[in-house]
Amino acid sequence: MNLFDHYRTHVLAVIESLVTDGVLPEGIDLGRVAVEPPRETGHGDISTNAAMILAKPAAMKPRALADQLAARLADVDAVTDTEVAGPGFINITLADDFWRDRLREILTAGAGYGESQIGGGEKVNVEYVSTNPTGPLHVGHGRGAVVGDALASLLAKAGYDVTREYYINDAGAQVDNLARSLHLRYRQARGEDVGDIPEGLYPGDYLIDTGKRLAEVDGDKWQDKPEQTWLAPIRDFAIDAMMVLIRDDLAALGVEQEVFSSERELVAAGGVEVALGALTDRGLIYEGVLEPPKGKKPDDWEPREQTLFKASDFGDDTDRPVKKSDGSWTYFATDMAYHADKHRRGFNNMINVWGADHGGYVKRMTAAVKALTEGEGELDVKLCQMVNLLDDGKPVKMSKRAGKFVTLRDVIDNVGKDVVRFIMLTRKNDAQLDFDLTKVTEQSRENPVFYVQYAHARAHSVMRNAAAEFGDEILSPAALVEADLGRLGDPAELALIKVMAAWPRLVESAALAHEPHRIAFYLSELAAEFHGLWNKGGDNAQLRFIVSDDKALTSARLALVKAVAFVIASGLLVIGVAPREEL
Repeated sequence: MNLFDHYRTHVLAVIESLVTDGVLPEGIDLGRVAVEPPRETGHGDISTNAAMILAKPAAMKPRALADQLAARLADVDAVTDTEVAGPGFINITLADDFWRDRLREILTAGAGYGESQIGGGEKVNVEYVSTNPTGPLHVGHGRGAVVGDALASLLAKAGYDVTREYYINDAGAQVDNLARSLHLRYRQARGEDVGDIPEGLYPGDYLIDTGKRLAEVDGDKWQDKPEQTWLAPIRDFAIDAMMVLIRDDLAALGVEQEVFSSERELVAAGGVEVALGALTDRGLIYEGVLEPPKGKKPDDWEPREQTLFKASDFGDDTDRPVKKSDGSWTYFATDMAYHADKHRRGFNNMINVWGADHGGYVKRMTAAVKALTEGEGELDVKLCQMVNLLDDGKPVKMSKRAGKFVTLRDVIDNVGKDVVRFIMLTRKNDAQLDFDLTKVTEQSRENPVFYVQYAHARAHSVMRNAAAEFGDEILSPAALVEADLGRLGDPAELALIKVMAAWPRLVESAALAHEPHRIAFYLSELAAEFHGLWNKGGDNAQLRFIVSDDKALTSARLALVKAVAFVIASGLLVIGVAPREEL
């Protein structure tokens, strides 16, 4: 249960009673009335802005209206106190038994706690990674992979019908250069001295083995042949080999995407002509001359007629070319066709996770989606900033295998996928992130991965010790749900329950905002609350989770501990990290 939505229903009912009594006018807009956590701890359990939102249309002073609302809210189930604060906020305190009931709710739901139906089964396409298939993934790709994958899982938990997709950019100059690079490695495998890899090609050692495989399969077939003979077949061979490499990297990170869409196949099937033809019929593709780019001097600018899309009609800064000077499609044109294809497949809700270097591309692509879908589709682009890879504070050198960067697989092999996934979510996607290989493996509070995993493992340690002392039956689901939770009266115990009870709201708000990093933040907060309660037991034996001479109290506290394990597991599973029972 999202308790804030639950009490918003009560607030709206009280407002309707004031309308019925003539205090508030008919038809008053309630859309901005919110029920949220108070801005400051100690100001009750929930807070509403209803009086401040409704005072003006009601021609009343906010505090006067707040006093009337607060008086009626005091009679709502489980409300023990209401207080008007500041300009008209109403802070509400809920009974301790209300929070204990949330504990039973968690125990009943298990790790599924927090699942929601706010998505209503709406189809969402989350496209992420989508790098050119020219080599192994690097650490920056890993961040986009984690953000996209965790967002997809978050949306699924919130009730959306999610498709995870990878767009293979397998057309254009990059894959032609990949083929040329592989041809050199093929010749090398055939015993030829090819010298240094030329500038602009791919020098990474990962192509050496691929060149050997090509030589084994095709022998001397491509030896001493002109480029026009071998470019296309070797390009196909190279792309297939690189996609195997990329899929293996993603699998090592725990990422499994259901759909892999090919740019080459889309273009070959006439997808660009179909998408742009529809826009042409609506007068949105035209022949014209663009204004000089900002900062260009007149003598630097050569105006020429181009085929343009009216992107400026849909929020972009200028219209955009869809054809190159040689008559071939621009990358933007093929991207337009790809998003039109997504829409034809039933996706009005599209999310793309891109690297920060694509920031200048966002406006034109959102404009294109508006035009292609005639306003039905919506595109949200999440830009992932750089990852600074360090080792004990010092920058990590590039990988010889990759040629110019540190591979994602190297990092996964060094620290494990769970560490990589959690750390990638410890900052919002649009903030730069420092990833220190030494610090992320330390067993300390400063390491968020360890801190959260340790909380889950510690909870299971408590339960194992309790079973050893009282028998396994004390941990049965029935025993935990039926425990006398009234014995949980310490403020720290209730505070812990309140943090757990906020999880359903966190899931929904993070899903609506498309912000999976909120999950990692929340788990760190929950772990801190749990470790804090553990530490209090170290100082005061009566607050320990296992009290040998009081089985009933122990049962209640075990219910609390089990609930903590469930909620942490629920959050870790969303971000793709395995809950650990031992460390």
